[in-house]
Amino acid sequence: MDADAAAAALQRLPDWRARLGALRTAFRAPSPAAALQLVAAVGALAEELDHHPSLDWRYDLVFVSWTTHSAGWRVTAFDAAAAERTSVLAAELGAVAEPALPRTLELALDTPDPDVVRGVWAAALGYVQRPGDDDGLYDPHDRGPAVWFQRTETPAPSRWHLDVSVAAEVADEVVAAAAAEGAEVDTAAAPSFTVLTDPCGDRVCICTPLGRDHPTW
Repeated sequence: MDADAAAAALQRLPDWRARLGALRTAFRAPSPAAALQLVAAVGALAEELDHHPSLDWRYDLVFVSWTTHSAGWRVTAFDAAAAERTSVLAAELGAVAEPALPRTLELALDTPDPDVVRGVWAAALGYVQRPGDDDGLYDPHDRGPAVWFQRTETPAPSRWHLDVSVAAEVADEVVAAAAAEGAEVDTAAAPSFTVLTDPCGDRVCICTPLGRDHPTW
């Protein structure tokens, strides 16, 4: 989907938020048993569609994300349709969407030359590159956080920083909470991301889909 189509699709999907090339949400079920029923229902839907999401069942919560691997881990119309049907299944089981709940973590290494260090981290983590993506490494089983190598001339003293992607509506709350604990706040790139620096100089970026070329990136 192009940016306009993606934005229109998101308007029809109030239960979902788009981040890092996927549609993501969490459903809170009336009980763990109902949550497991939802997992089974989404699994059956995935088999019907021959299109499989990432699922994570935690007590009465089910975290779901839809993306299309063959499209370069991007959101397609197929994902939007699957997400819409997932919401219907959840409602039938009495599960309530909490789309602002999931956060998506990336680990970012500030480096002047990603090519020099990438192989070491791929070997150490068992991660792989994705076709067409020269900046990142990914867990082939989609469990651990992605790693990306940020070419920069102003690395943080620690050189590693975290990128935490949140639903846009909670970003200000997260930033305010960190600021109250002593973080220095840099909003120069907001709303795409806000840089927080702790008192020891370590950085974390609070990222949202806003202000980007495509609403699902």
